[in-house]
Amino acid sequence: MTLELDYAAEPVDLLPTRRARCADGEGTLTRLFFSDDAIDIARAKAICRRCALHDECLSAALERSEHYGVWGGQLLMDGVIVDDRPRRGRPPKSPRPALEIDEVPVPPHLVA
Repeated sequence: MTLELDYAAEPVDLLPTRRARCADGEGTLTRLFFSDDAIDIARAKAICRRCALHDECLSAALERSEHYGVWGGQLLMDGVIVDDRPRRGRPPKSPRPALEIDEVPVPPHLVA
């Protein structure tokens, strides 16, 4: 029995080239995505906005009914998308403006 290889066929990509920006393999960004601090949540959303996988990430998190965290650029609480996490104390009379933070790119000479 011989094995014939068809080299004219399209190459098969065994390793997916698309990778989530938050998945560095070390878990260094986990504190941002599961923080209670409004600035950390805004930073996590900024990271998600530039990620190619944010739609898939959000839909998978909603399917799994993730309890809490930033998934696909949205804040989830009890498996539901919320605009902002409720703060302690009495609610303000006028709604707070949404906190928007742009991700600051890392200069190329600092990237390992």
